[in-house]
Amino acid sequence: MNSNLHPLQRLLTYGRQYRRQTWQATISSVFNKLCDVAPEILIGIAVDVVVKKQDSFLATLGIRNVEQQLIILTVITVVVWVLESLSQYIYTNLWRNLSQKIQHNLRLDAYGHIQQLELAYFENQSTGNLMAVLGDDINQLERFLDVGANEIIQVVTNAIVIGGVFFVLAPSLAWWSIVPIPIIIIGSIWFQKKLAPYYANVREKVGLLNGRLANNLGGITTIKSFTTESYELDRVRADSEAYRQSNRRAIAVSAAFVPLIRMAVLFSFTMTLLFGGIAAVNGQLGVGTYSILIYLTQRLLWPLTRLGETLDLYQRGMASTNRVMDLLDTPIAIDSGTRSLPHVRGEIELINVTFAYPDRSTVVKELSLKIPAGQTIAIVGATGSGKSTLVKLLLRLYEIQSGEITLDGINIRDLHLVDLRRSIGLVSQDVFLFHGSVRENIAYGTPDATLDEVIAAAKIAEADEFIDLLPAGYDTIVGERGQKLSGGQRQRIAIARAVLKNPPILILDEATSAVDNETEAAIQRSLDKITLDRTTIAIAHRLSTIRNAHRIYVMERGQLVEAGTHDELLAELGIYAGLWNIQQNAKVAV
Repeated sequence: MNSNLHPLQRLLTYGRQYRRQTWQATISSVFNKLCDVAPEILIGIAVDVVVKKQDSFLATLGIRNVEQQLIILTVITVVVWVLESLSQYIYTNLWRNLSQKIQHNLRLDAYGHIQQLELAYFENQSTGNLMAVLGDDINQLERFLDVGANEIIQVVTNAIVIGGVFFVLAPSLAWWSIVPIPIIIIGSIWFQKKLAPYYANVREKVGLLNGRLANNLGGITTIKSFTTESYELDRVRADSEAYRQSNRRAIAVSAAFVPLIRMAVLFSFTMTLLFGGIAAVNGQLGVGTYSILIYLTQRLLWPLTRLGETLDLYQRGMASTNRVMDLLDTPIAIDSGTRSLPHVRGEIELINVTFAYPDRSTVVKELSLKIPAGQTIAIVGATGSGKSTLVKLLLRLYEIQSGEITLDGINIRDLHLVDLRRSIGLVSQDVFLFHGSVRENIAYGTPDATLDEVIAAAKIAEADEFIDLLPAGYDTIVGERGQKLSGGQRQRIAIARAVLKNPPILILDEATSAVDNETEAAIQRSLDKITLDRTTIAIAHRLSTIRNAHRIYVMERGQLVEAGTHDELLAELGIYAGLWNIQQNAKVAV
């Protein structure tokens, strides 16, 4: 979708699938406005009957009896009011359901698109800002569709119908009612252009505020431990004040709209009242016709005073539309391949792979590595050497700049992303648990798993014992990010999750780096069970956990500088041997 288009065009392009319901709602709104205008005309006809009796407009249609004329007007009035009420019910339902449907699908489309974006996108985005787009911006659009769209349609219908009636009944007076309309339209366009940057700024400020709040709530433990509550409150106050001031500037402009329209309405109404009255007194205009013109002048122009609120909804909605559509237009950098992989042996090969994060120096340099199917290899090295980056490249969370990565001889770029990632189980040092039960977190990724299968996976991960001691066992709620559990407990649930997934390839990224020795021993025992006959890549800080690997690689500055078994590397007296001695001496010192 072209980002240079007007936001309304972008919305209409997106909403093509709702064309039928939009037309139904539009027709209902137009019909309702026709019924809404009719009572004023019926009042004028009634006045004409009372004043002219047998010479009235209805009498010219062949209905000479005055009582019959009034009865007919009464029946027509009842029918019109019923139709007006019915059409209002219909258009209200149609517009509200349409707005709900669009906001629901738009939120799902936007969220689905976000999930397909590469990790680099999220590194440059605030979570709070994305939340503002998915939440508040889409809600603003919903509010405009719920109320504003109908208001605009009815105002346009009102102007066309009543303007037409004026030119039919009293062409000489019609101009006094029509003249203010171009002024109001020109004023509306001017206000629209004036308001657009203000509301764009409002949306930006609310995104920053949401970002601050989301960041602080996620880091509440750090805030408390550093006693920075007052400092953070001041920062939230500053962001909230910036949002308030941004809204205040927008309100100052939009609030001036209605008083100016009222002046235009006053001019038109007084001119019709004066010159129409003179024409009626001089016999140039019927009393009934004069009554119709007086009523319709107000009916024509007073709804325009609501344009201020409608314009406000419109501009907020269009500012939000731009933000949502910009998100949907964000290109997906990592495209899925087309080849499926029904059976995975687990042979992985990296051939001259080079990778650098955006605007940073190269992290992996022409690295080549072959991992035979079913073997366990370990990668060690100092922080920043590129170990964890390899995991992200294997999962295609980032795209390599050059080289090739293959799985069972097939370039991973050619594979369906779902097939690729489904074949890999990741146990990371930074375990993420969702707010929900222990069972739900273990079964995450395997939603059809039975309770027996979940328990079996927990036993292999040596998590069953501590889970049984929890207040509700497997139904215990772990809290957001698993904050009710210890680090070791979260780690063992992550291992149970990988066991249940049963992938042909297992990646352990510092899986025991942040736990005590007892927990490490328990985790190590479970890892020994699940790595059998499975391709396993262990990224390790504690060398004792990978000493039995088939092959150990040492990384330094994005390159492999040593390779061999544990004993072979110790014999080389190189980097690995130095790390091993440091860790062994640290254990002795403890």
